[in-house]
Amino acid sequence: MLPHQFQGMGTDQKHLAYEAVRPRRLGTKLMPIREILKQTLSALWETKLRSFLTMFGIVWGITSVILLVGLGIGFNLDQKEHLKTIGTDIAIIFGGKTGMQAGGYAAGRDIRLTVDDAIAIQRRASLVKTVSPELRRSVSEVSQWNAASRPIRGVWPEYQRFRSLTVEQGRLMNERDEADGARVVLLGAEANRQLFPGKSVIGQPLMVNGYEYTVIGVLAKKKQNGSYGSGPDNTQLFTTYSAMARDFPPPERPGITKGYVNNIVLEPVSPDLHEKALDQVKRIIAERHHYSANDKEALWVWDTLEGSKFTERIFGVMTLFFGAVALLTLALGGIGVMNIMLVAVTERTREIGVRKALGATATDIKRQFLVESAIITIVSGIGGLLSGVGVCLLMRLIPLPDFVPHPVISPVAVFASLATLTAITLFAGTYPAMRAANLSPIECLRSE
Repeated sequence: MLPHQFQGMGTDQKHLAYEAVRPRRLGTKLMPIREILKQTLSALWETKLRSFLTMFGIVWGITSVILLVGLGIGFNLDQKEHLKTIGTDIAIIFGGKTGMQAGGYAAGRDIRLTVDDAIAIQRRASLVKTVSPELRRSVSEVSQWNAASRPIRGVWPEYQRFRSLTVEQGRLMNERDEADGARVVLLGAEANRQLFPGKSVIGQPLMVNGYEYTVIGVLAKKKQNGSYGSGPDNTQLFTTYSAMARDFPPPERPGITKGYVNNIVLEPVSPDLHEKALDQVKRIIAERHHYSANDKEALWVWDTLEGSKFTERIFGVMTLFFGAVALLTLALGGIGVMNIMLVAVTERTREIGVRKALGATATDIKRQFLVESAIITIVSGIGGLLSGVGVCLLMRLIPLPDFVPHPVISPVAVFASLATLTAITLFAGTYPAMRAANLSPIECLRSE
């Protein structure tokens, strides 16, 4: 038995050395995997604190991949939903100043949009599905319980659909209301809270700049992170364009004529024809106001489809950055595994020499350390997946601030983390295992 080879080794190490080669006395077969697992678990238990800290690095890395990528995707989806509150695939057109001479007119002329422009677009623009003028004024409102001075918008009924206005109480405006110039009004969520605090509101009278209007609906509250004109929809009041143009016409001043509107909102027939529809609209307005259709300064257009694409690109890059940082964290955890395995090889040099002297082959030694690193990474990987998915699910169940989205569990993130974990298992275990397998038995037995 070569008893001098075990000097300086503890009882457990002697036992492992004997067990490592005991099956080989019966023949030339490789050490059974069951025996390898048993010895591996014993070795890990002897250094349980170090093993735990190493495994924690892998767990944290995989959790970071799943959580950070999930948050990036959540931010992207959340911003898309917020953009939908402004409108689904719409363009908002404002008048500007001409930047080119055309038709005998000098550059720098103000372009004022009118309701007739909206009518012309409605009749002539074949690529526009729906359109609405928008007239905005800030006027006084008085109810039985309170008073305010909030903006009110006069629009055509179709505006409510493509601007994503939905009612929490009552009904929306319809074509009959517009045709009759009915004095009906919709209240935004905040406007309702101020003018009718905790009161029944549907059918109630509301004095708007001295005219009696009837409340027909209260809009559902929007999580709106963008707006134009006079502010978010929650703060506004909405009425028919015909009633507003009659009761609250814009104040007369140079350039403001009858039928003036603040802007025109339109919806193309499809997102694929969005740009062609805008070109068609620009030509119609240019023809009516006698300037070149190529004059880019004559109109200012807020294109929500373009804004949505831009936002998607920004958050796509952010998600990639989050994922790269998380994968780097996971890779650093893999370096930690390799370092720990190298330390284990150094600490167990004498044990390796004894096992080789008793008949263990280089393959036995290599398999021993490969299995040890595999157990560390696989157990850590399972823990990381459970932790990452669990955190994402938990964040869905708890209320979060409006600016923090709920993370999305991404199959791509899970696959990337598993692929990285596989690479870690191969590389972090192979080098230490090869180093241990190539040690000379004589040099090993000389080590202290």
